[in-house]
Amino acid sequence: MIHIKPEILDRINAWLTPTFDDESQKTIKDMIASNPKELEESFYKDLEFGTGGMRGIMGLGTNRINKYTLGKNTQGLSNYLKESFPNEEIKVAIAYDCRHNSDTFGKLVADVFSANGIKVYLFEDLRATPELSFALKHLNCHCGIVLTASHNPPEYNGYKVYWQDGGQLVPPQDLGVIAEINSLDYSEIKFEANKDLIQYIGKDIDDVFIDASVENGSFDTSAEAKANLNIVFTSLHGTSITAIPETLKRAGYSNVHIVEEQRLPNGDFPTVVSPNPEEPEALKMAMELAEKVNGDIVIGTDPDCDRLGVVTRNLDNELVILNGNQTMILMTDFLLEQWKKSNKINGNQFVASTIVSTPMMSVLADAYNVDCKIGLTGFKWIAKMIKDYPELDFIGGGEESFGFMVGDFVRDKDAVTSTLLACEIAAQAKANGKTLYQKLIDLYIEHGFFKERLISLTKKGISGAQEIKQMMIDARNNPLKEINGQKVVLIEDYDLSISKNLQNNEETTLDIPKSNVIIYYTEDGSKIALRPSGTEPKIKFYISVNTDLDNSADFKKTEQLLDDRIDAILRDMNL
Repeated sequence: MIHIKPEILDRINAWLTPTFDDESQKTIKDMIASNPKELEESFYKDLEFGTGGMRGIMGLGTNRINKYTLGKNTQGLSNYLKESFPNEEIKVAIAYDCRHNSDTFGKLVADVFSANGIKVYLFEDLRATPELSFALKHLNCHCGIVLTASHNPPEYNGYKVYWQDGGQLVPPQDLGVIAEINSLDYSEIKFEANKDLIQYIGKDIDDVFIDASVENGSFDTSAEAKANLNIVFTSLHGTSITAIPETLKRAGYSNVHIVEEQRLPNGDFPTVVSPNPEEPEALKMAMELAEKVNGDIVIGTDPDCDRLGVVTRNLDNELVILNGNQTMILMTDFLLEQWKKSNKINGNQFVASTIVSTPMMSVLADAYNVDCKIGLTGFKWIAKMIKDYPELDFIGGGEESFGFMVGDFVRDKDAVTSTLLACEIAAQAKANGKTLYQKLIDLYIEHGFFKERLISLTKKGISGAQEIKQMMIDARNNPLKEINGQKVVLIEDYDLSISKNLQNNEETTLDIPKSNVIIYYTEDGSKIALRPSGTEPKIKFYISVNTDLDNSADFKKTEQLLDDRIDAILRDMNL
């Protein structure tokens, strides 16, 4: 214990007072004797809201997900809601995923809200995150909560907060809520539920949500094309099993093969190392099933069903995973084409993306004469765009991390509607003798071949957090002048809100909220972004390169050229 800093000891001792239950106090005393390092990790800071809400390892302490940290958040949020809506009956909706303790935490959060006189709609069982966003608006709630840690490992859980519009918290509400939480003492949490204020919801919401997903994700695909599409789907032990199979069925897709070994929700995610559709290993079983049944498309979703991985067949008929940027380009182009066919594009439309996603989104939008708005990482910023520009029609938007949102009926990334949309694109393509891969190549020929790669470095614990912080400080204080023999022509620093043109030394202000992101642009059109993750102990490097593609016969050669360029950039940056 002599190595634990005094300020951390003060935090620990506070949890040994009667405010905290006997079991918690006993556990902490045991940790003092047996595992002081873990105790320090558990108390050295408070969990904070990142791009996806609050997410962390479950356990006791201020830096862990537990009844007290969740209770304090909910008490602070209750106080803020009552201040914001003083003369209204305040209503909230709560959903939770398949993770360990999610159902218990969901009930705990409901209890605290109800103890504060707030009406609660609590899902009776696990549900997909996009359904919470939908239910919140459908039930005219002021706020919503999802208990989830998305695709993180099994020891994690989390707490996402949604506002009246169905999107996640953004300024100024986020800062107001955080200030309220930080001003509270744990002794102020009201845990005693008012059961009369808690109403359970379920199938009644499922039906309207699934019908809305079918309405928003269907685009005149023939019954024959739907029947001919051979689909393989895996829920990766998550919540999507409650919504996606029924959505596909109602939309007319009958040829669906589900990975049975991964069908049942399970917070241990026993068949995968990580339930993350960005990881090729997570989709391995689904791809093996697709080989057996000759599947045309494979789709896998993360545990809370807001992100999806899409697999198609390449030019050699091999199954390949599309990255998030490729999926986003296919979906955005398809939506734009549908809007164009319906004569609905009149200059008052927009699509959306993020600062670390492919620049091809802007090129695509220009080709259809619609605006492409670019925001910070996280769909809360895309939801905010919809709220900030009510005079514009939102067509769709995505980000590189395997998320997409179709229209604005759900205000978060939505793997339910996006899965249906992917099947619509694939079914229509197959009816025309093409695969998703061939459609992607066609877009590269028309708009330029953009190739992206993400490198994530994991740095765990206190020392890891310090290392990530120092890497960003070094990049900020000593910015690169040249990358892979190409001069850096522009640097965007979103923490300083400065864009600096290195060719003429002119600086302009970035009109976007501050974020710890640095982006380099080189003279050959390459883009390299650095960003610490807001939800995981990682620092991420996003590489984008591009060139022209004249015809499909040159695709493999050109792709190799771009891959070689990315490899050279990574070597030059010692990554």
